[in-house]
Amino acid sequence: MIRRGVEEGNILTHSADSASFCLSLLLLLFFLSVSLFVDRFLYAMRLHDDQLRDISARFQAEMKKGLSAESNAAATLKMLPTHVCSTPDGSENGEFLAVDLGGSKFKVLQVKVRKEAGRVRRSVEMQEQTYPLPKELLIGRGVELFDHVSECLKDFLLQKKISLEKKHPLGFTFSFPCQQTALNQGLLLNWSKNYWARGLQGKDMVNTLRQAISRGMDVDVLALVNDTVGTMMTCGFDDQHCEVGLIIGTGTNACYMEELRHIDLVEGDEGRMCVNTEWGAFGDDGALDDYLTEFDRDIDAASINPGKQCLEKMVSGLYLGELVRLVVLKMTKLGLLFDGRVTDALRTKGKITTAHVAAMEQYKDGLKNTRDILLDLSLNPSPDDCIAVQHVCTVVSFRSSNLVAAGLAAILTRIRQNRKLKTLRITVGVDGTVYKTHPQYAKRLHKVVRRLVPDCHVRFVLSESGSSKGAAMVTAVAQRVTARRHQSLSSFRLSRDQLRSVKARMRAGLEAGLKSNSHSPVKMLPSYVFRTPDGTECGKYLALDLGGTNFRVLLVKIRSGLRRSVRLYNKLYPIPLEIMQGTGEELFDHIVHCISDFLDYVGMKKARLPLGFTFSFPCLQAAINVGTLVSWTKGFKATDCEGNDVVDMLREAIKRRNEFDVDIVAIVNDTVGTMMSCAYEDPQCEIGLIAGTGSNVCYMEELRNIEKNGLGEMQRMCINTEWGGLGEDGCLDDIITEYDNAVDRESINHGRQRFEKLTSGLYLGEVVRQVLLDLTRRGLLFKGRVTEALKTPGIFETKYLSQIESDRLALLQVRSILQHLGLDSTCDDSIIVKEVCGAVSRRAAQLCGAGMAAVVDKIRENRGLDQLNITVGVDGTLYKLHPHFSTVLQETVVALAPQCYVTYLLSEEGSGRGAALITAVARRDQVEM
Repeated sequence: MIRRGVEEGNILTHSADSASFCLSLLLLLFFLSVSLFVDRFLYAMRLHDDQLRDISARFQAEMKKGLSAESNAAATLKMLPTHVCSTPDGSENGEFLAVDLGGSKFKVLQVKVRKEAGRVRRSVEMQEQTYPLPKELLIGRGVELFDHVSECLKDFLLQKKISLEKKHPLGFTFSFPCQQTALNQGLLLNWSKNYWARGLQGKDMVNTLRQAISRGMDVDVLALVNDTVGTMMTCGFDDQHCEVGLIIGTGTNACYMEELRHIDLVEGDEGRMCVNTEWGAFGDDGALDDYLTEFDRDIDAASINPGKQCLEKMVSGLYLGELVRLVVLKMTKLGLLFDGRVTDALRTKGKITTAHVAAMEQYKDGLKNTRDILLDLSLNPSPDDCIAVQHVCTVVSFRSSNLVAAGLAAILTRIRQNRKLKTLRITVGVDGTVYKTHPQYAKRLHKVVRRLVPDCHVRFVLSESGSSKGAAMVTAVAQRVTARRHQSLSSFRLSRDQLRSVKARMRAGLEAGLKSNSHSPVKMLPSYVFRTPDGTECGKYLALDLGGTNFRVLLVKIRSGLRRSVRLYNKLYPIPLEIMQGTGEELFDHIVHCISDFLDYVGMKKARLPLGFTFSFPCLQAAINVGTLVSWTKGFKATDCEGNDVVDMLREAIKRRNEFDVDIVAIVNDTVGTMMSCAYEDPQCEIGLIAGTGSNVCYMEELRNIEKNGLGEMQRMCINTEWGGLGEDGCLDDIITEYDNAVDRESINHGRQRFEKLTSGLYLGEVVRQVLLDLTRRGLLFKGRVTEALKTPGIFETKYLSQIESDRLALLQVRSILQHLGLDSTCDDSIIVKEVCGAVSRRAAQLCGAGMAAVVDKIRENRGLDQLNITVGVDGTLYKLHPHFSTVLQETVVALAPQCYVTYLLSEEGSGRGAALITAVARRDQVEM
């Protein structure tokens, strides 16, 4: 014990000579007496274990406060989410830049990550350059600081002969408190250390850096990383147990992996996210007041941020040297050192640095270094002065390591308790000049931590490459995830040129379909509806609406005159899948059964009502009440129907039942019914659009352009385009994705209705499921677990797109929807699912907009107009319920058909009312003829 103490005092060497031993013992006693004298003077800085446990308990309470949304604003530990949830998985590859801003110098690096054949471990090559940061930049204008960063980055690229033309992914280590809303976004909360650049507080630091480097360099800033997080990631590259990062240098801070369910500031409750504690501010609320000394208060008062960063001013390298100077100055003024002689140098702030403190505490040369440093301050120290000053350094630096140990003990205890473990095995990644260069700091810290948390087996790993390598690793992970996600979603993004091309192809399909012997996939079917309602229609009508998974029967009462109105009574009947895909006879018998039930319901079974039949499938009409089914769509596949007149099939089914009779006046496509329903309200409505289970458009075409009719002198007729068939000839193959092809292969009408499969509600959910399945198989979603639910066709209904994309829906609710579907997701999963839904639905809306632009431009040109004003009647759940579909569609029409002013009118009563109005118009026309 005596030998160890003597060695630490740097005053005794081994000697077998008893006289020498006695002399050395006397010197030791003298050293101890001086040390005790200093200890008494600095008793408030000498912290015992009970005090450290008390500080640790206060720290834990403040952590909890900072994690809570309710109390975060008042917490000194801000517990900032970093959005770093993924660590390297071994597939990272490439070259990455990193810039490190936060200390007394600025660093630029290039990190090359390689996966070498035959090796489990990845190889990492680094080259770096350190640049000075003039003090005037740290306290000047923020723009000038970041311009300097940009100039240094450009100099580095030129020095290392790195191409300025190639795009470089970059990670930004920024060692100041930021409110991060994403990995590549961070608003500066406040400066710390000796930084105080103006005009940046509250600004996005990533955007500020991007603006500075946008001139002359192609750099993509993918990640904003606190230096503490970077340190954790650097060490985690080689040690997967590393879940805590610690910085003890110019400043001090710690981060750790917190359970996501405890972080109120982000949504999600599974998995973990790295939290940046910003622990330098601990004590700003007075929590450490009973541990502050007069010297701490003097440090704070003279700092550029009084009242802020309390713990940092007691711990970090920026202040330790100054604390020692203030203690020595006070002792000298009291006549306890240097015979009371105070020099100008000793009075000068910053004359004793933390590097001096480390030198004075060296094992062998500590006293010699102390004497040299004191002489440089124009002091004339005696041996006991040197011993006393050296011990002041020991007390100040020991307090620093003790306080760090208390904070670290709080973090380790929380991690162990979070995971409900009796013992915790964990690695702490450490960086910072104090930890690295002070000869005894690390050993003291390790010893105290292990004493405070004996149930945690802690390994400390020094970050050899600093925090900058960690920023590059975070960037590598971000690029991996982003690249794979963008690769999957980029095929859904359509350029303006691609949309113009779709418009042109739709226009060509419309023109070709009007020809008499056309084989166009856009069928352009005549509807035999020649005009829209004029308000004179009246009477009672029966209407049927078949086109989706439900069948609707309506009684429509139309009143004309000044008090004209349309009143509806309706009932909805489900159509079972076995009926949809059974025989035609079974389907029409089911329809007639529903009509019979409805007539009983309204008490009109004995009346022979005129009937309009909304039949939302492609029909070739030879008259308004004759319609031969061309092909089934929307999941229907009843046999013995295609090629037959569906009006005759309905009449035959009514005869078989023999319970009622009706007068079938008109067979109407749902799109035509929608147009007629809206035209009753707005005479300018000459287009109908359905964007729901299916997708279709009708419009009033000039009869002179319709070669497939022989109606002579009539002016216009409504054409049912059946535009869902566009692409059956391969004209859309360049925008069709692998996911669309998978949906097509699994459909009941493979190779048909290609445009509809890109745009309609029946298929969009299934397209999303195919994308999610692919992302999961590639490990980007749901932890790579392909569940039975995800493999089930049809499970992801289109209604979920509308719900998930709602601006008001929180990610936690998105996760709830996914759980309902049997998809166990994290917060990150929910974000990706929302992106997928957005990409698929936006493409659908844009394609519908491109098709609509082709229609309105054709009408304008038909009529020889420079400007067309027209109304589109719209129906369908996708258009009505999706939060963004209608807006995107309308914006696309404006962009692609600028000479057309288009108004959109929602059909509140659906196409059933339109069928009744068509029936009323047709009956009136028959009477007039």
